Amino acid sequence: MVRRTDGPRRRTLQDVAEALGLTANTVSRALNDKSGVSASTRALIKAEAERIGYVPNAHARSLVLGSRKTIGVILTDLANPFFNDLVSQVEELVITAGYTLLLLLSDEDPERERAAVETALRSGVDGILGVPVQGRSNPWTSVTNAGIPLVLIARELPELDVDFYSTDNETGRRLGVEAAIERGARDIVLVEEDLRISTVTHRLEAFRRSLEANGIPFDESRTVLVPSRRTSRNSSLWRGEDAYRVISDLLDTGRVPEAFLVGNDYFGLGLYAALRERGVRVPQDTLVLGWGDYPFSRFLDPPLSTMRLPAVGIARRATERLLALIDGTAEPGTVTEYFPPELVLRGSMNR
Repeated sequence: MVRRTDGPRRRTLQDVAEALGLTANTVSRALNDKSGVSASTRALIKAEAERIGYVPNAHARSLVLGSRKTIGVILTDLANPFFNDLVSQVEELVITAGYTLLLLLSDEDPERERAAVETALRSGVDGILGVPVQGRSNPWTSVTNAGIPLVLIARELPELDVDFYSTDNETGRRLGVEAAIERGARDIVLVEEDLRISTVTHRLEAFRRSLEANGIPFDESRTVLVPSRRTSRNSSLWRGEDAYRVISDLLDTGRVPEAFLVGNDYFGLGLYAALRERGVRVPQDTLVLGWGDYPFSRFLDPPLSTMRLPAVGIARRATERLLALIDGTAEPGTVTEYFPPELVLRGSMNR
């Protein structure tokens, strides 16, 4: 754990005024687009306010009036059951602590992410829990520049010195590979979403390392990438037919892997259908292990073995940390914590 001794503070209107040698009244009039300030001075003031991370309007009023007792939560979507469970736990903890929750969604869109961050800041939130899109731009620096506590969840931004809580994807993938090997599988295929985010990247890398650690050479034929729907607005996050199509293509080559590890349980639905159509039995002919432990998984035939994700534990620890940063009972610093998923064995791995 690395501690910072003098973390950022909230920027004030007076900071802008002092930096430019102007009065606070002039700065206030310029930022609120009132008369009595020349166009050139107004532009200078707004540029300086943006540079130092000062956020006007509702946030400025909250600095005068004190805490607004609001926590911002910015997620990529709510179709992901992991985020659904996470936000439910966050809301319970936030309300118990006497705060209200402002929930904003980016829909995996960098522009909507930027708008969500700006909305949270202008709403005068006391702190933010966020899941970044991980696009080319990084609007989250405006949060840290404004001195507002920020805790990231699930996806990391190494360029920011902030707290981060996530599933231990390395351990999860290793447990899955070892479970398949223990049941006699050597030809193991990973089915993952084709999306460049840190969670998917870490699982792909962990899969490769786990195979090699067990003496199984890795090559590209051991991974199947399912086209992502996350960049299509108003589309459901995952559909079984997406995995069905790519896995059908694999099976139609005549290859039947001894085990499939899938990136989410929805992909397991498509996998089951593709296998069933071709007379491939689970678990007799091939093993299947999901990821997520969604409510339907135990009702499949055979019941789907899977990795149960620690959404509640992550939500609890991240929220407690954010609240402590807000009320000053925790030192500003950088805490990174990974929570291991749980291997849930059911019929699809029962060989």
